[in-house]
Amino acid sequence: MLKTKTIFDVESIRKDFPILQRKVHGKPLVYFDNAATSQKPKQVIDALDFYYKNYNANVHRSIHQLGEEATAAYEQARQKIADFINADSHQNIIFTKNSTEGLNLLAYSLTADLEKGDEIVISQLEHHSNFVPWQQMAKHLGLKLKFIEIDDEVKLDEESIRKNITKKTKIVSINHISNAIGTINPVEEITKIAHENGALMIIDGSQAAPHMPLDMKKINSDFYVFTGHKMLGPTGVGVLYGKKELLENMRPFLYGGEMINEVKFEDTKFNQLPWKFEAGTPNISEGIGLGVAVDYLTKVGMENIFNRDKELLDYAMEKMKEIEGITIYGPKERASIISFNVHGVHAHDVSQILDSEGVAIRAGHHCCMPLMSVLGIVATARASFYLYNTEQEIDTFINAIHKVKKMFGV
Repeated sequence: MLKTKTIFDVESIRKDFPILQRKVHGKPLVYFDNAATSQKPKQVIDALDFYYKNYNANVHRSIHQLGEEATAAYEQARQKIADFINADSHQNIIFTKNSTEGLNLLAYSLTADLEKGDEIVISQLEHHSNFVPWQQMAKHLGLKLKFIEIDDEVKLDEESIRKNITKKTKIVSINHISNAIGTINPVEEITKIAHENGALMIIDGSQAAPHMPLDMKKINSDFYVFTGHKMLGPTGVGVLYGKKELLENMRPFLYGGEMINEVKFEDTKFNQLPWKFEAGTPNISEGIGLGVAVDYLTKVGMENIFNRDKELLDYAMEKMKEIEGITIYGPKERASIISFNVHGVHAHDVSQILDSEGVAIRAGHHCCMPLMSVLGIVATARASFYLYNTEQEIDTFINAIHKVKKMFGV
């Protein structure tokens, strides 16, 4: 077994996650579906419980003790997130429902000022949430949607990047890490190319925010979106980071209460940032819970998490390469995601047999059907690791793959 070089105690961390103590089909749970959603530490679970038991109230509106406590906790969480990604201010942080809502907000708000024939560039690696909104807005508004192609390693082709991003490009929207394959994209370089051509740069950081340090000032994208439930936080809350001057000039995506400053019969004046984009009662407890999740990740250290992910990935890749009849998709250098197929066995069958051994993985197209069509496949099995996983769990996973091969005689 490879010796771990991380400086945090994995076994101690595992004790913070109640669900890891349970069994599935009578066997200890091995949770390798972290790219879909992460498990939650008791600190986050307790924060949600404490909110509802002790200071449940609406935010920004009620001038009473409970309302003031809820508002303070909610806005404190916003500041924690700003610090976590090295944003200039809490005003750069818009709470959303998830990454999908953040990307739709941008698609609707930014395309409102585009003209027919203007170009938007995405890539063949995108999740449907960063594909379908741009596709549909292009269809409705007569815009041109262009795709950066992948190379033989399933990385973004450098020539295709420069070929597709031109002076006609108005928006570039690319994921930081592919959820299906694990490719880590050169987002800083692509941001520079986009800006050189006068285009806005959007990054879908759904897979990056849980696993690596983020610095908005260094990346310099105009917008960056991510979701809470993949980074130890609750479901139902996400984040849209945007540069202040751009957010101030954008029209809102949703209208109603909370996002207003003054309403008259003739017209409405919108609220200041960040509340201009947060119509209605927000996901208060979830926002507070995400702040606690950020506390947890910060305490462990994002560099430590990134390094630990690599240890797990390297160990798993070494073991999988010893198994005949497996295809692993994606580049050598990747995030902690292994997308694979066992020859002669459908990915869903692989997942079902692994589940019988207590191992939870994902199987399917991973909301990346265009990518699957480029790869010439319909589905893959996907194992994805996080800070609470262990080499022993990977051994269980490998043994379960051997069982798949034995059952199907391949």
